[in-house]
Amino acid sequence: MKDNFSTQSSQYAKFRPKYPQALYDFLLNHVSETKTAWDCATGNGQVATELANRFEKVYATDISEKQLANAPQLSNITYKVEQAEKTDFADDVFDLVTVAQAIHWFKFDEFYAEVKRTLKPNGIFAAIGYGIMHITPALDKVVHYLYQNILGDFWDEERKYIEDNYLNIPFPFTEIAHPDFEMTTEWNFDQLVGYLETWSALQHYIKAKDENPITLVYNDLKQAWGKADTYKIHFPLLLKVGSL
Repeated sequence: MKDNFSTQSSQYAKFRPKYPQALYDFLLNHVSETKTAWDCATGNGQVATELANRFEKVYATDISEKQLANAPQLSNITYKVEQAEKTDFADDVFDLVTVAQAIHWFKFDEFYAEVKRTLKPNGIFAAIGYGIMHITPALDKVVHYLYQNILGDFWDEERKYIEDNYLNIPFPFTEIAHPDFEMTTEWNFDQLVGYLETWSALQHYIKAKDENPITLVYNDLKQAWGKADTYKIHFPLLLKVGSL
């Protein structure tokens, strides 16, 4: 698994959007027990923290020690630096395994073998993600220009799985139908810029060219933003849920 997010780990924790409570409610309706959960590639612990409100014990792993340093410390969450494809968990221990906005970075076969090994026979697996946001037509135009025209060559190949809405990710589980979910948040202009700077391609661009590509679109973004204090931001939520 690639580590594209240690560099901007504090920004990631500050600006990344949150998944809706309805998503967690849906997952909870499909688990048989709420004793143990594993949140793989937990990043800043966003999903693990929510699961900790509903499960007795949560294990949260990530390859980035810097990301874990920005995660909330709760008594029933154990954070561990581990690869997604190889953990030291025992067999048949988890009621739920989640991975949010990260499965596209994994070696699928090896990771799925680990999920199947560690899930209880009646356990549930959920791969969660989100696509590019929508704000207003004018702002979307500038954001898409940044995404495609400026950063296009700097996105990792794995980004294609998000652009395909996870439809082309292998999924060797019995799939569970789910409603459509949407992530929404309210941002001011600085929060939008802060979020854009968490993009892995933007960090690749900075490393390659020693300049922040936000400067290339900043004035257009500002003009498209106009005089509003905040805007509602909409992210399409990607989801695949299955059982053994």
